[in-house]
Amino acid sequence: MHAASGSRLGASHPRREGPVDLRLVPPALAAWATAAVMLDASPQLAGGLALGCVLVAGVLLGGWGSRARRGRASVPPEGGRDGTPVRGEPCFERPRGRAPNVPRDRAQGSAQGRPPGPAQGLPAGPARSRAAGARYGWSRTAGAAVLLCAAAAGVSAGLHGADLRRGPVPVLAREYATVTAEVELTSDPRLARPKVTGNHMTPDSVLINGEVRNIVAGGPDRIGGPDRVAGVAGVATRAPVLVIVDVGERRSEGRRTGGGGPADVGRGVRQAWLGLLPSTRVRVTGRLAPALTGGDRIAAVLRLRDRGGRAMPSVVRQPSAAQRIAGRLRAGLREATDGLPADARALLPGLVVGDTSRITPELDEAFKETDLAHTLAVSGSNLTIMLALLLGPPGLAQQVERRGLAPRLGIPLRTTALLGGVLTLGFVVVCRPDPSVLRAAACGAVVLLALATGRRRSLIPALATAVLLLVLYDPWLARSYGFLLSVLATGALLTLAPRWSAALRRRGVPPRLAEALAAAGAAQALCAPVVAVLSARVSLVAVPCNLLVEFTVAPATVLGFATLATAPWAMPVAKALAWCASWPAEWIAGVARTGAGLPGAGVDWPGGWGGALLLALATSVAVLLGRRLLRRPWLCAACAALLLLAVVRPPPLTRVLTGWPPPGWRLAMCDVGQGDATVLAAGDGTGVVVDAGPDPALVDRCLSRLGITRIPLVVLTHFHADHVAGLPGVLRGRAVGAIETTGFAEPVDQVAFVRREAEARGVPLVRAAAGERRRLGPLDWEVLWPPARQVPEPEGPNDASVTLLVRSAGIRMLLLGDLEPPGQQALARSPAAVRLGRVDVLKVAHHGSAYQDPDLLRAVAPRLALISAGADNPYGHPAPGTVAALEATGAVVLRTDRDGALAVAGTGTELRVAGD
Repeated sequence: MHAASGSRLGASHPRREGPVDLRLVPPALAAWATAAVMLDASPQLAGGLALGCVLVAGVLLGGWGSRARRGRASVPPEGGRDGTPVRGEPCFERPRGRAPNVPRDRAQGSAQGRPPGPAQGLPAGPARSRAAGARYGWSRTAGAAVLLCAAAAGVSAGLHGADLRRGPVPVLAREYATVTAEVELTSDPRLARPKVTGNHMTPDSVLINGEVRNIVAGGPDRIGGPDRVAGVAGVATRAPVLVIVDVGERRSEGRRTGGGGPADVGRGVRQAWLGLLPSTRVRVTGRLAPALTGGDRIAAVLRLRDRGGRAMPSVVRQPSAAQRIAGRLRAGLREATDGLPADARALLPGLVVGDTSRITPELDEAFKETDLAHTLAVSGSNLTIMLALLLGPPGLAQQVERRGLAPRLGIPLRTTALLGGVLTLGFVVVCRPDPSVLRAAACGAVVLLALATGRRRSLIPALATAVLLLVLYDPWLARSYGFLLSVLATGALLTLAPRWSAALRRRGVPPRLAEALAAAGAAQALCAPVVAVLSARVSLVAVPCNLLVEFTVAPATVLGFATLATAPWAMPVAKALAWCASWPAEWIAGVARTGAGLPGAGVDWPGGWGGALLLALATSVAVLLGRRLLRRPWLCAACAALLLLAVVRPPPLTRVLTGWPPPGWRLAMCDVGQGDATVLAAGDGTGVVVDAGPDPALVDRCLSRLGITRIPLVVLTHFHADHVAGLPGVLRGRAVGAIETTGFAEPVDQVAFVRREAEARGVPLVRAAAGERRRLGPLDWEVLWPPARQVPEPEGPNDASVTLLVRSAGIRMLLLGDLEPPGQQALARSPAAVRLGRVDVLKVAHHGSAYQDPDLLRAVAPRLALISAGADNPYGHPAPGTVAALEATGAVVLRTDRDGALAVAGTGTELRVAGD
């Protein structure tokens, strides 16, 4: 059939691909760079730049027009003397691949490599001059287009940037004024990720982006009470702000809150805010403050503090009809997934509509570690999957053999395109029309539309058009890392991936596998440098993890959208669809957790743009070497084996290569920043963990490097966040027998956190008390503190710290937790004091703070003193006086902020210590 059609491609593929059209790329890049720079510029500078660009563009276009007119006046027409075409050369059609008015034999001769001359190719006279003029005119037109796009981007960026600096909001923010304002929400409310600050977690906060539409300086007390606020005429404005609602109660230590107290009020305020929809207008009273970082798209921060429910939102105007519909659909999706396993319940809303409110910090960290975080964000891939379901595979949309739901239902192509537009609009409404969703919809729709035409080379100008229009519409996207990653990933799929896929197919790789490998590798190659800027870390498992989830993202997304559409009308059907979607969602979560749990899942890398450039150079070298390696299968296999060893990092091999951990180690102090995490060796792959540090990722990484897979006991000396917040990292992928804690249950929020983590994994909680003794393999320990009944009750959790005296291979180790002088003095007066004399290793209390009992330090007289402290911590730990006092007793002092992770090995007579 193809031969009969007279075309190599056949009748069903009438188009031939020409060279890649890059004409729109320079204007798009110019607009992008100009917008990023001019957002901070003054309106005068932005206007001056735009005017200058327009004037220069006018000069370029004017010069080209005059030269073109002069050229037409001086160059005689081609053909005969009367301007008629030369015989045998039709004037209505130019064959593909030939210059105008060039006979076929001359064109073929030039194509065969013979140099053009008067008898071949263009004549040496007027035609050559006209070709040079055309090239000259094109260069001037291209330059003018770049300048005009830069001018437009400069004007748009200048106007958007000026919005942040004018009006009353920035002025009041610099004065930290208390204001009453009407705020229109522009995003979904979201809970802030808790962070460890010192020994406590930051209070729960709700974050919302909004626009101040009306503002009154002063709170209700200043203008006559809450009932008079509505009657006071404010100043109309339109300033973007970040609203922070502090709804957590930071309770004082030693105080317990009963039911119906401030905690219940805080939960009510939190739920009230989290239930609001975008486009809702609320009246609030709070304190304005300048934005913490420059270059952001907010004019100020509006902080509301919950005091007895006074932060409760007062709704002035209900959300729009579109947002109410979207809210109903999203709520239906959450309800339909309520009965699913934890990972699927958290992932499905994120995969479908970008709702990550149920994603736990542990799971979020696993997705970041494996570079799978893009699956949790609304991206063009979501829309592409749905449009592919409607249109069929890319490249067949305009062919007779096209597939998809639309042709199977007999829907014409134009109607199918209309349905695709409706689907895109619904996608924007449900996923919120904020800039990130608009970017995803524009890129996803443009890319799939160009692919559906079967003209892959037309994708580059389509992507450039999308970038240009989006940057002009919202210049703040020019500074968005998410936007940059999206464009880079899409560009990789359009440029590198097809070439790499063809190269792999030529070497015998199956087509589907070649496409998957090329897509994952190309996206990782271009995006990894930007990710390194953000995280200062490079994932070694990103490509295999993305390959493993690629075939499950599509079914999970399709079934998730089906659940979303049916939930408001038929909840039983929606629950059944959600149950089906839970299987691929669980697989995706399992891949993320497994990949993140590998010891060599990632390597630290220099941050900043210098590190990005270094990684880009390293990637380029790896690609060049990879082309040579593909010709030698045995070298490919060897490299794959080396990469596998680097990722898995078997402890025996790691110990031989790095010397860490040292053979026969007995105690290891992990470097977890400003916190505590200590591991006691109890056999091959087994260890007792004392405290978990503040960061799950850091303690998990330390345990993986030590080869710990089984933990018979986790001892949490007390409930401060810098000792317990990393508990999920200890429990991740390991068999844990029990968690032992102090009996002083403060602070209550961290006590609740530990109990939730233990219940979620079925790990029992037990209470430590003085006199308890245990033995495990070569390890035995005794609990010295606190007593079963501590009288008087300690002033805070520090003095209730579990204190252990540990013996292993003749080494005596004393772990003091965070005991302060009152607790240390009480310990010295207790019956256990007789066993405190002359220990080999001392874990210094409270990160080496100045609050130490010198009598206890002299009585203990350690040979080795270990201090766990974070580099450049704001508390000055360890205190110079404490270090001096320890050295005065003859101890060798080592600290994690300078020496990294520490490991103690040897015996009681020959003590060795090694740093990582």
